[in-house]
Amino acid sequence: MSLAAKSRNAFVCQACGAVSKRWQGKCESCGGWNTIVEETGFSGVGAASMRRSAPGRPVALESLAGEGVSPPRIESGIGELDRVAGGGFVPGSVILLGGEPGVGKSTLLIEACAAMARRGRRVIYVSGEEAVAQVRLRARRLGLADAAVELAAETCVENVAATLREGAPPAFVVVDSIQTMWTDAVESAPGSVAQVRAAAQALIACAKAGGAAIVLVGHVTKDGQIAGPRVVEHMVDAVLSFEGDAAHRFRLLRASKNRFGPTDEIGVFEMTGRGLAEVLNPSSLFLAGRDSGAPGAAVFAGMEGARPVLVEFQALVAPSTLGTPRRAVVGWDGARLAMVLAVLEARAGLRLGGHDVYLSVAGGLRVSEPAADLAAAAALVSALTGSPLPADAVHFGEIGLSGAVRPAIHAGARMREAAKLGFARAVAPPMEGEAAETPLRHVTVTQVAEIVAEIAGTSVRDDEAARDG
Repeated sequence: MSLAAKSRNAFVCQACGAVSKRWQGKCESCGGWNTIVEETGFSGVGAASMRRSAPGRPVALESLAGEGVSPPRIESGIGELDRVAGGGFVPGSVILLGGEPGVGKSTLLIEACAAMARRGRRVIYVSGEEAVAQVRLRARRLGLADAAVELAAETCVENVAATLREGAPPAFVVVDSIQTMWTDAVESAPGSVAQVRAAAQALIACAKAGGAAIVLVGHVTKDGQIAGPRVVEHMVDAVLSFEGDAAHRFRLLRASKNRFGPTDEIGVFEMTGRGLAEVLNPSSLFLAGRDSGAPGAAVFAGMEGARPVLVEFQALVAPSTLGTPRRAVVGWDGARLAMVLAVLEARAGLRLGGHDVYLSVAGGLRVSEPAADLAAAAALVSALTGSPLPADAVHFGEIGLSGAVRPAIHAGARMREAAKLGFARAVAPPMEGEAAETPLRHVTVTQVAEIVAEIAGTSVRDDEAARDG
């Protein structure tokens, strides 16, 4: 009796890649509903031959004490993109770029392709979602039609790999997007976990063999994660995310993983009518048009990666007619706002339980670091008392549940950035060493009650001056 490979079906979650023995409506790993799909594999006698396995060969082993050599770089000519990539793209590397639909991923990559092509490098742009005519139309609108970028509209990975092996080796390749690619080696629908994993593996093999830097564009889910199996993020050399709000013109490029460079750099872009433009000094643009004399506005000296960025926190506190007052926040963590409000009530004696509270970060930037607590508290107290904060002051510091204001990292860089933009003082916790040697006047705050007393005292003095006048 002859034995053959047996077909074995597995049920795989399309959101997280978890495998189960039977179909179920909810994935036990990620909690997603209706994300489990049946996929086909092979097991038994003959399965190994179907996977085209080959005998292994020994590899050369080297000493740990060897000399380190920096990898060569392919510069795109876009400074903010090269900064996040670690100084340029490494030949043979694979980068996964994620972002929400319409944020500008394709615009950024077509601009990078055109810049490299104008430097004499061979660049290939493979679109799996748009026709060649649509890509040409975008390039013409951006004024890039004269760049020698080679275009293709293809979704079969085998055809893409054959194209990359033909002619002179390309230096830079864009595949938009990895979810549209499919391969004959996997019997499942395009976009499934198995197809995305197999397509990514095939393109990684092309990059290592041909020396081209390949960028894979990935869709994101509702919670901002790159769609598809998480294993793809571990397969590639770098994972970049392009963030931004469609209602604002600013875009941020971050690196959450980079084998050839740092992960604490960000690139700032501005969406204009002629495409994406680099923002060399983001602080000045985030603060442009601010009303320094309005109550409830505080300037936060923050850090985005290794770059100091100044943004404005805006707060509005109004008496509430509701049984449960509203708490609305844009650009900051809602749980963090609730904690700051609780500390202001318990440690500083403010009564905010009967007020609606609204807090927003101007400019569309999302702030996540704890050092923003003091700026948010200052904006809230200013809005409650109606007393404007000093126009030449910046705030930063983390607030603890005890009401103590804790130091923030990179205090010196924050204060130097503020000094460059004309600010004269920094309201912050105590500093030591180089952080204390800055051109700004340091207003030391150790307890949140101190800044409340200062702002409230200013409000009282202003009322008395108004009555005397």
